[in-house]
Amino acid sequence: MIVHIVMFKFNDENKAQNLKKVKGMLEALPSKIDPLLSMEVGIDFNQSERAFDLALYSTFETKEGLKEYAVDPAHLEVVEFIKKVTSESKVVDYIK
Repeated sequence: MIVHIVMFKFNDENKAQNLKKVKGMLEALPSKIDPLLSMEVGIDFNQSERAFDLALYSTFETKEGLKEYAVDPAHLEVVEFIKKVTSESKVVDYIK
């Protein structure tokens, strides 16, 4: 199984609205993209200097499935919006 984790720092402008919107957009993806087995999305409550604002944890059966997800139009639509409302992101992909 492949695990894909991404964390985002959001811009201050409309932050609460954008966090909620992105969370909903991401949570809709498993029903739209076959290789995406599961996705969990969380909004940070810690708000420390080290904290990011939103994290997603998703799973795929194979590396190829992750590659399919990366170029799927439904995913790319979400990515396009995320790029407009975030300032930073980090990613980790690993085999479980």
